[in-house]
Amino acid sequence: MTGKLLAAFLVLATLLAGGGMYYLQVHAYYDRLAARDSLTLTLPDGTTSTLALTDFEGIDSDSSPLRRRACFTAQTPLPDLPAYPRPTPLHAPGWFSCFDAAAIGADLQAGQASAHLVAGDFLWGFDRVVALYPDGRGFLWHQINPCGEAHFDGRPLPAGCPPAP
Repeated sequence: MTGKLLAAFLVLATLLAGGGMYYLQVHAYYDRLAARDSLTLTLPDGTTSTLALTDFEGIDSDSSPLRRRACFTAQTPLPDLPAYPRPTPLHAPGWFSCFDAAAIGADLQAGQASAHLVAGDFLWGFDRVVALYPDGRGFLWHQINPCGEAHFDGRPLPAGCPPAP
């Protein structure tokens, strides 16, 4: 009888711990972002331009600079910006259904959407990237840049990187 109770306790403890870890990873650390009506873009010459938005939905977390995701509709045309090299949208939690990283990534590769830098090194080693479709749909995420990749992998920084913190 003692063995059955011990086994039941271990199974219950494992289920509770697994459920708790799942909740912490998928729900607990995310906060919904307040609605926005504009997005400020940094242009290659260092000036800024404002993109008017509607239907903004976003999430973010203080636990990682890579957890920001947003979906919106752009109301103004995008200024002439260079394409962002190697855009890689990261997956959002399943409950944030407007952001489908696989579909966005496939559309970027197929040329059905374009990716642009919103803010480079907003936090050292991380860029804020936006993908825009011709119909105005837009998606925003944070992405580690080549300087951050090299630094966090312990490799020498590529030429042109700002000094690491």
